[in-house]
Amino acid sequence: MSVAFSPDGTHIVSGSWDKTICVWDCSTGAEVLQLTGHTDSVNSVAFSPDGTHIVSGSEDKTVCVWDSSSGTQLLQLTGHTSDVSSVAFSPDGTHIVSGSVDNTICVWDSSTAEVLRLTGHTRSVSSVAFSPDSTHIVSGSWDKTICVWDSSTGAELLQLTGHTGSVNSVAFSPDGTHIVSSSWDRTIHVWDSSTSAEVLHLTGHISGISSFAFSPDGTHIVSGSWDKTICVWDS
Repeated sequence: MSVAFSPDGTHIVSGSWDKTICVWDCSTGAEVLQLTGHTDSVNSVAFSPDGTHIVSGSEDKTVCVWDSSSGTQLLQLTGHTSDVSSVAFSPDGTHIVSGSVDNTICVWDSSTAEVLRLTGHTRSVSSVAFSPDSTHIVSGSWDKTICVWDSSTGAELLQLTGHTGSVNSVAFSPDGTHIVSSSWDRTIHVWDSSTSAEVLHLTGHISGISSFAFSPDGTHIVSGSWDKTICVWDS
């Protein structure tokens, strides 16, 4: 369901429909750890910026934080009332954001588990991400909108509209100046993160786009689609 590299590139974490999380050695392919505790499919996983922790979101409605060396579960965050679809650490490591099928977003203190709940979407939240400076959160929803939020107050700052299908994936560019969204409408949109103006409208896939990622330097976008193709775009 979800895979992610550790910050130093030496390990991979994977979340699965079999309810487990595995940590793998990148050089050998060996399984290093298996983390168990979720009672339903694991939809999303990520490493903390310093690589010492892993966060997971599951269809069991919980978000869990794990020690990436020992596999010990450190926190179980409860508050969502339906499947957790997406999780991410803030770049400064102090907070975790989760998006859920319950239409809400939760921002958790990664040490104390204190929660701030963001509401505004009218359908499932499929994807969440922090800005590079940790001050903003972007969310994409099945309600076809993208929202930008103040990560400290929970205030909705922008709502980006233009997709004609559910939004599956969202992210900030590495420099924070742009937001990218992909959708079941077969398009990718690039937005100005300050003004909400649409900068680019990328078409070419002939089926829904399930996932995308920026190159580290922000100059390219790679997208994967249900049409069985991968496209690389100039951002």
